[in-house]
Amino acid sequence: MRTHIKFSYISICFLLLTGLFSCQEYLDVIPKDRVADATLWSDKGNADLFLNGIYGSIRGPIDFFDHGDNYTDNTISQYLWAGSRSLYVLGIETPGTTSNLQQWAQFTNVRKCNVFISKAEASSLDPAWKKLRIAEARFLRAYFYSLLWTTYGGVPIITDVLDRNTQGEEIFRARNTDEETFKFIVDECAAIADDLPVKPGGSRAGKGAALTLKAWCELFNAGPLKNPANDKTRWALAAATNKQVMDLKAYTLFPDRETMFFEGNNRNSEVIFDKSYLGGTTIGNSRSGLQPIGVVGGTQNSWSGVNVTQELVDEYTMANGLPITDPASGYNPQKPYENREKRFYQDIIYDGSLFMGQEAVYYTGSGSLNELDLNFGSTNRPATVYHPRKAIENQYYINGWNYLSSANWVIFRYAEVLLSYAEAQNEAVGPDASVYEAINAIRARVELPALKAGLTQEQMRVAIQRERRVELCFEDKRWPDLIRLKLAEKLIPKTVHTMKIEKVNGVKKYTVVETGGTNRGFDPAKNYLLPIPRTAMDRNKKLVNNPGYGDN
Repeated sequence: MRTHIKFSYISICFLLLTGLFSCQEYLDVIPKDRVADATLWSDKGNADLFLNGIYGSIRGPIDFFDHGDNYTDNTISQYLWAGSRSLYVLGIETPGTTSNLQQWAQFTNVRKCNVFISKAEASSLDPAWKKLRIAEARFLRAYFYSLLWTTYGGVPIITDVLDRNTQGEEIFRARNTDEETFKFIVDECAAIADDLPVKPGGSRAGKGAALTLKAWCELFNAGPLKNPANDKTRWALAAATNKQVMDLKAYTLFPDRETMFFEGNNRNSEVIFDKSYLGGTTIGNSRSGLQPIGVVGGTQNSWSGVNVTQELVDEYTMANGLPITDPASGYNPQKPYENREKRFYQDIIYDGSLFMGQEAVYYTGSGSLNELDLNFGSTNRPATVYHPRKAIENQYYINGWNYLSSANWVIFRYAEVLLSYAEAQNEAVGPDASVYEAINAIRARVELPALKAGLTQEQMRVAIQRERRVELCFEDKRWPDLIRLKLAEKLIPKTVHTMKIEKVNGVKKYTVVETGGTNRGFDPAKNYLLPIPRTAMDRNKKLVNNPGYGDN
């Protein structure tokens, strides 16, 4: 059997019987007696099934047809009805609308953690087991709170098990402040780090995961959104915590970036924390049937939900390490896909490239079902001439939600730690030798030369942001980066582009053109935080929505 955490059908049914999957809002409180079964909390195996169910509740964005990068300038959906195209990038999300960015349902997972912690603490189970598993549950609760905090700011901090039968109206809690919510998350991570093993089994949380989550929240808190005065000590704190992860010596960059996300390389040397999948079941991974090029060889094998923009394509350097805007790079606009860096060929399906052993055809006039649609969504054809190749496995290139792959969703990996350290250290003290070392390690893996010496802090900042955008593309990292760095107001409203490819006398001609519509918007007065859903506001009158959203 594969070495995943075993989210068996038995465990799923068991958790369904306890009622834990029935909550859609954190105020749909289940009486304690439903989970007070003595058998559950007197047996480590049964209690582990409960905790495994919480791990299984982690959301895996790879299963989203409307992928997280579609809400940014990296990719767009080719379908006008997708929430990213119809709501978020138009700046019109309200408390009454929903999109895949919404995270309020994480309170259901918070409650599951609280139940586990409470019941495990009160049990007579082995003390060593309790210490470890409670630390895992506290990590998961902190992780769920990090999603809430980065999406809404301050939210109610709930660590007890709510029971309306005994607590009545006391279950309704007001929002904690942004600072209190941040402090709760990082304090929890610090408190439990030493209770977790450096090398946990399976997809469980370890010490590195706790420190990496802490470091990520500190990095978010140091950026312009949360730190408008640019307090350098915040950046230094984020750098120090990322350095703690590096100093564990528990992780290394996986040598083959191209296959790093394939199921055969699950939990490789670079993975710090991930979500397990089990192919051939309802908890299988469907990325290869949802995101890449739709049609190859005349057969539709993907719903083609993620179209890569020219903006992201242009961030990939040439093989010599220079950006395409550098006159010395050798970039030829009429041969735009030649001599690009290795990651470009690993990450992007483009016109003329081979995929599934056949040529990908996008050019205008080809008659291909992948032919570019410049009517901004009037057909089901792609809105750009690029799709993701990264993490797509050929054997699972089967249309739609096929649940066939066991490739895990990587939440934190070592390359991100190096990138975050470099960013925080550069902002705290400037581009010292350790900043170069971290960035150059990532570049060396893909055979790029080291960054040139003598960069200014601003030049290094640009280089780090480019490396981060390319290295972490399609990993659900771009949206929080745009938010924390306050770049969303600049980049999300911009018209995105693609390449129009036409054959003229048998020779392909390449022209950069607009695509995806021109009515993208982002209101900096409100859109850096999402609205609390109307349903939550209706249930809990103590909640106050984020500025600009009223109570609609």
